[in-house]
Amino acid sequence: MSESGETPNNYKKLAFLSSGTSEADGARARLVAKYGEVAPEEADCIVALGGDGLMLRTLHRFMGAGKPIYGMNRGSVGFLMNEYRESALRKRIAESKPSIIHPLLMRATNTHGDEFAAHAINEVSLLRQSSQIAKLRILVNGQERLPELITDGVLVATPAGSTAYNLSANGPILPLDAPLMALTPISAFRPRRWRGALLPDAAKVRLEVLEADKRPVSVVADHDEFRDALQVDVEMDHRTDLILLHDAGHSLEERILREQFGY
Repeated sequence: MSESGETPNNYKKLAFLSSGTSEADGARARLVAKYGEVAPEEADCIVALGGDGLMLRTLHRFMGAGKPIYGMNRGSVGFLMNEYRESALRKRIAESKPSIIHPLLMRATNTHGDEFAAHAINEVSLLRQSSQIAKLRILVNGQERLPELITDGVLVATPAGSTAYNLSANGPILPLDAPLMALTPISAFRPRRWRGALLPDAAKVRLEVLEADKRPVSVVADHDEFRDALQVDVEMDHRTDLILLHDAGHSLEERILREQFGY
């Protein structure tokens, strides 16, 4: 045992990130005083203090770095976060369960011919950007699956993101380890009864905007928005691993399972 009463482990060097609220900043100050800190680039683990928004920003910031992220809730929702406690932090992290998730990779072209690319941990969504309803064409692996979807929008969600915007749009909750993506319409007008589709996570989805000048559409990858989209390609980026750590008995997989039973 160490002098602090914690079991020695591989998480000696910690970095603490705050969402910037007074509550999160205060928690960060106390934890740094108790455990010390190093720069995030040198850390064995990054501790995020805030809500789900901070967790998403932290995962984006360190995407590709291979660093585990352990969140503690100092925000409002906190679905991705652990309970906030200051004691025995390194022991909690060492005993936590890792969840490996993959982000979506979005590539888009707008009506001016500009090209954009971004990752999304939760979802890539196409949304009408005016009073005009959107008209979209959907292709999967190069084959047309829906020639015309008249809708407020549509989204492609990961299993980790299936409990976020996707669930609010009446999309399915996906188990974390399911090799699937959810394709979910947002207030679809026609086909009126189309509820979306479950796709293999190896699928390549193309979303084409019809009548783009008259019916402008924006594309959003988590928090990155691009206006006047014309064509959007979405696929799962299996080359990028993101590591979330959760306390034993409260893993992300367990939380998603609980959501399916309404508690």
